[in-house]
Amino acid sequence: MKQSIHPEYQPVVFRDRGAGFAFLTRSTVRPSQTVTWEDGNTYPVVDVDVSAASHPFYTGRSRLVDSTGAVEKFNRRYSRKS
Repeated sequence: MKQSIHPEYQPVVFRDRGAGFAFLTRSTVRPSQTVTWEDGNTYPVVDVDVSAASHPFYTGRSRLVDSTGAVEKFNRRYSRKS
């Protein structure tokens, strides 16, 4: 493996603010924000929109996706005339 061409692999906290869920793992991402973790150390933090704690597939809760009637509007516009 060539030296000094690979990004640094470091501990990073990924945080889902909507679900109040965070986990510490290792990554090559270089965020500018930091957070103090449960062990008292300071780590870089990445805020994510969706995690296993908030995604309907993992939680078993479904969400209302089509609140504006977009599917019905599409079907009316592009349905075949019989």
